Amino acid sequence: MTTQIVNLSEWETREPSKGSPLAGPVLVDHPAAQRLAEELTRDGRIEILELARGLELRASSYVGRFALGELIITIKPKISGVPLMNLLRYAYRLRHLNLFNEVGYATSQASFEDLLIHQLAAESAELLSRGLHRDYLRTESMLARPRGRIHFGGYMQVAANAGVALPCVHYPRSVDTCLNQVLHGGLELATRMTLDSELGGRVRRLAKSFTERITPKELDASGFAEAWHSLDRRTSAYRPALTLIQMLLNTQGAALTDTKSPIAAAGFLFDMNRFFQALLSRFLGENLVGYEVQDERVLHGVFSYDPAHNPRNHRSPSLRPDFLVLRNHKVEAVLDAKYRDLWERNLPREMLYQLALYALGQESGNRRATIIYPTLDDAARQQIVLVKDPLRGTSKAEIIQRPVNLLRLDLLLRDKGVHAQRDRIEFAKRLAFGEPPDVSTN
Repeated sequence: MTTQIVNLSEWETREPSKGSPLAGPVLVDHPAAQRLAEELTRDGRIEILELARGLELRASSYVGRFALGELIITIKPKISGVPLMNLLRYAYRLRHLNLFNEVGYATSQASFEDLLIHQLAAESAELLSRGLHRDYLRTESMLARPRGRIHFGGYMQVAANAGVALPCVHYPRSVDTCLNQVLHGGLELATRMTLDSELGGRVRRLAKSFTERITPKELDASGFAEAWHSLDRRTSAYRPALTLIQMLLNTQGAALTDTKSPIAAAGFLFDMNRFFQALLSRFLGENLVGYEVQDERVLHGVFSYDPAHNPRNHRSPSLRPDFLVLRNHKVEAVLDAKYRDLWERNLPREMLYQLALYALGQESGNRRATIIYPTLDDAARQQIVLVKDPLRGTSKAEIIQRPVNLLRLDLLLRDKGVHAQRDRIEFAKRLAFGEPPDVSTN
């Protein structure tokens, strides 16, 4: 049986219609794929249901590609091409390097991971062109012409053998550092992940150019952590490349493997919620002038165990919205980033209940919480859900659903005009506080 490709978009549901690759007993002969399907469903990355008539796929905020038995499943983000790459660069502070012919690439069918790999290849090529970072590495070797200091612990053995070389400990400057080894490992990982033969060839050549200068090592979490913590002012140029490798490695965008089987699933899934939160965090932090934006600060005092009825001394549950906007130490807005187009799709009740608690946890008179969600629809407008007293019918709190048009945000970030900064500040205020009463939304 040949491999078949199934494409769907974020939050899309695909049913096993007659004649589709999802119809029939797709996973019956693939126990490893069945375990992977169960794991992905349990983790909430994508819901995979085995029905009598075939497989049903229910995508969420995760995008990317993975293998499932004889299927290659690709989940694409709604925004793609150049706008997505520009927003990714901004959110994760990546450099704007010349990756490709962006006019043509905007309409291509490149997968999400290929966008990241294109950027990683460009970052690596730029580092190679300017010269890889060198550092002093402790080296023990036998030298006929001694350098550094003599290692007397091994001297007696050399003397007994009448050797002409001496054991020395010296510190030559070398490119064979942890940073360059991790960068090489990231390129090797990218080579295995992409299905684009041209991109794969380019990345493979870059990885080979590293192999000639360093000792290749398997990329793992401990080595990556060591490289990340070694960053300083001399090696800050490596930060974007390490950020990209982390996006390919970490639990939100990791290469998928069935942990109960040695069979690897080709591809990964990346949580766009994390990207959207990082994007809003930077944009609001830079453009809400006169305000302080705090990420994931705990709202204290909403829940508390009764001291007289807490026999196991549990800590009180806490609420942690994505952003608090403060002015003079007073909370002016509670914001939560949700990567789900609530203009096109319904508001899930778990989101409703979560935001209701955020709103009710504030002082009387300011009991409102806002969901900021992405959209591409110019018609999208703010919507408000009132939390009412069930007996009196009076409003107790407000839950605001506020759209941010990603294409509009991309244009604002790329604008270099004289009024660009003013427009970004105004847009940030509208995101945090809504439209002023006297301003038209048209």
